[in-house]
Amino acid sequence: MKRAEIEQRCEVLVQPILDEHHFELWDVEYVKEGSNYYLRVFADKEGGITIDDCVTISRALEVKLDEDDFIQDAYILEVSSPGLGRPLKRERDFIKSIGAAVDVKLYQGLNGQKEFTGILKEYKNDEIVIELEDKMLELKRNEIASIRLAFDF
Repeated sequence: MKRAEIEQRCEVLVQPILDEHHFELWDVEYVKEGSNYYLRVFADKEGGITIDDCVTISRALEVKLDEDDFIQDAYILEVSSPGLGRPLKRERDFIKSIGAAVDVKLYQGLNGQKEFTGILKEYKNDEIVIELEDKMLELKRNEIASIRLAFDF
C-alpha cells in the first residue's frame, strides 16, 4: 500500500474521533525515518490542543488501526499539535491563515531570492498573494516548495 493511501485511510479512521471531541485534523503523514516508520496525526482545536487531548486521540485511533490492520510495516503512532510553524497544505489551511505571517520557500529563485517572509493576504484558485515590506508578491502553489506560519515577524 502506498504512503498516500495509508494517509487517506488513516484520515478516514481518525476524523470521527476528532469530530466527537471537537478537534480539527491538520494533517496525517506516514514516513520512514531511519529504520522506523512513523504514522503522525496532527490535530488542533480552538485555544490549542493539550497532551491529554493527544492521548485521547491516540488511544481511540490505536483501537481502530488494530481493527482495520491495513498497514503492513511496524510503525510508531504519534499524535501531536501541528506546532507554531505549521505548514500550510490544504485550501482550508490557507484560508484560515489569511492575515498571518508566513515563511515561503520557492522551488526556483525569483529575482535571485528563494525565501520570503510576509503576510498572507489572499488565496484563491491555487494562487496566493503575500505582502512583503515593499510590495505584493503573487505566487502559484506549484511554485512553492513549502509555506508555513512564521514564528516571529
